Amino acid sequence: MEETMDSQLIEGIVSAIIYQNEENGYTILRMDVKEEEMTVVGAMPGVSPGEYLSVRGRWVRHATYGPQFKAETVERRLPQGLKEIYHYLASGAVKGVGKATARLLIEEFGEETLSVIEETPEKLTRIKGISPKRARQIGDVFRRQMGMRRLMEFLTEYALPLELAMPLWRAYGDVALEVLRANPYLLVGEEFGVDFSLADGLALSLGVGAEDPQRLEAGLLFELAHNLNNGHTFLPRRKLVEATGVLLEVPGEQLEECLEALAVRGEVECEAVAGQEAVYLPPLYEAETFVAQRVSEMSREELTPPQGLDSLIRHIQREQGITYAPQQRQAVELAASRQVMLLTGGPGTGKTTCLRGVLALFEAMGLETALAAPTGRAAKRLGELCGTEASTIHRLLETGFDPHSGKLVFTHDAYDPLPADAVIVDETSMVDVVLMAALLGAMRGDCRLVLVGDPDQLPSVGPGNLFADLIRSKVVPTVRLTEIFRQAAQSAIVRNAHLVNHGELPDLRENDNDFFFLGRRDSQSTLDTIVDLCRRRLPERMGIPADQIQVLSPTRRRGTGTRALNQALQQALNPPLKGKGERRFGDWVFRAGDRVMQVKNNYDILWREEGGVRSGMGMFNGDIGVIRSIDGETVTVDFDGKVVEYSPDMLGELEPAFAVTVHKAQGSEYRAVILAALEGAPMLMTRGVLYTAITRAKELFIVVGDQGAVARMVANDRQDRRYSGLRSRMAEGL
Repeated sequence: MEETMDSQLIEGIVSAIIYQNEENGYTILRMDVKEEEMTVVGAMPGVSPGEYLSVRGRWVRHATYGPQFKAETVERRLPQGLKEIYHYLASGAVKGVGKATARLLIEEFGEETLSVIEETPEKLTRIKGISPKRARQIGDVFRRQMGMRRLMEFLTEYALPLELAMPLWRAYGDVALEVLRANPYLLVGEEFGVDFSLADGLALSLGVGAEDPQRLEAGLLFELAHNLNNGHTFLPRRKLVEATGVLLEVPGEQLEECLEALAVRGEVECEAVAGQEAVYLPPLYEAETFVAQRVSEMSREELTPPQGLDSLIRHIQREQGITYAPQQRQAVELAASRQVMLLTGGPGTGKTTCLRGVLALFEAMGLETALAAPTGRAAKRLGELCGTEASTIHRLLETGFDPHSGKLVFTHDAYDPLPADAVIVDETSMVDVVLMAALLGAMRGDCRLVLVGDPDQLPSVGPGNLFADLIRSKVVPTVRLTEIFRQAAQSAIVRNAHLVNHGELPDLRENDNDFFFLGRRDSQSTLDTIVDLCRRRLPERMGIPADQIQVLSPTRRRGTGTRALNQALQQALNPPLKGKGERRFGDWVFRAGDRVMQVKNNYDILWREEGGVRSGMGMFNGDIGVIRSIDGETVTVDFDGKVVEYSPDMLGELEPAFAVTVHKAQGSEYRAVILAALEGAPMLMTRGVLYTAITRAKELFIVVGDQGAVARMVANDRQDRRYSGLRSRMAEGL
């Protein structure tokens, strides 16, 4: 789909609605413009046939449907004159009014018809067949439409996205505009996701003073919420006040007063923890304190091991054809006698063997065990390794709709606990404190918990440093596997991962059977080499097809970031072809055959099993799939057998995934991994990023780039400090 760069204005009457998404207002409609019918697409909630629109936007060319006008701003004018009013009402735009009733209304009220419907609907009873009840219903429907119209006009006037109209309307109904005028800062919340500067600009335009307490409180809450994205569960009071002062350009004394007011109202929690005067958003405070309390209680619980544990372990070893090393046996024995335990270790140290042993032990003890991981790929790998079903933590907890808050929540909680006697979680380094609180809250009081992971990998994307904090607290029973087994030690992937983790540079001159370094000095030669590896060299020489190779980069931007890599790899591996569906979204052209990633949790998206009758809800950040088809407005993606249909308004949840960042690859394992190591910001070119990238590879790891960049990554042990009180609470028994 090609798009012109120049913004244009078209005006005309809506002749038909082709498609309208009730959730977000995305609309496809036909519009009569100077006796020519045009297709207009965009966020136009509540628009009906018969309305006169002024639409500013750009022309785009759809691969199947030809030219379409993509709306950026929309001004709506009520129908004027008897002909327009009749056409509008006769179209069914106002529920309860059809062609016959429209004609009678116009005969009775003329050009005042719409004013009568909105302001004095009781007069409609003059029309034969309209009862007082029906008159009230027609008036209510029309007033709601007028409310939506005025809300859209307000958003357009202040250059705010029209996509906000439906979420605001769902949240506040016909008083949405009044609520928004009273508190423009509500737009910054998670539900609407507007940048603070936009909401602040709106507030100042509406007359909110620069030092108004509403503005200062909103700034404090924004800083706390914004820093969740940086992994912090709290901010020290001094840092919070300083950062907000810079954001709002106001002195700290006034912010201190506002912070006290927020604390009194319970909108923030203030408490001394980890040597800091900490300020939390209430959900994070509740999650962190609950995890600390629950895990501490479980850590103190000593259980009676099953009789004949030694013979049971010998039986498991015979069944699995192995003999446990001392540390592995310690892990299995610990699982028999403790309610919670941590199992950690680097690659090649036998975590999987231990995990299988613990699972077999629990099965022999008659325990119903649930296996879970943070991402779909990690869960699939866990299930394959253990020979049984595993799910994401989100799917394990299931989702439901809370009618009071209007939000999706987990179905399993303290009132509807999981039907499990034990839960084993793999890749726990990726689990944030909020998700762990939800899992613990859904477990029965006597349920066992085994957390498995590698704390040297990158921490969770969400807030907290959960796995590392639990280990460092020294409160939770822990087995750290350190012995690298002989077979694993033969792998250069395993050896080099451990070297990097200890701050030593792998020998890049000695290319081994599964670890290679290809030196390149500039972006273009690095890109060309990676493309050639994926398109020709690995498939032809090593029998590894392109769809089993994952390209990684520490960064999204720059010459070897994922953006440039994805463009080059798409052109090489999935070029345009006549008849192959395409759909432009932003800077990217999605194409049938593309590898894509779901980049946000969506609990209410529907999937169906390919070729089966099973279906379910929810796709999650990090799920990778392939576009099977693009048919008109629908993009169909296959996520390892789960098929999802994306309408145009949902495409913001997808990104190309021929290449992904190392952060996005957490929890996944690929047959072959190629890492672009040439350039990037110091905060991204770190030892943890390199270690995580290497440990994603199962059979083959190739670094393409500059040896100096690899050396800088190994030397840079920078770990961004995360403000978290979990370790302190655990250690102090809080």
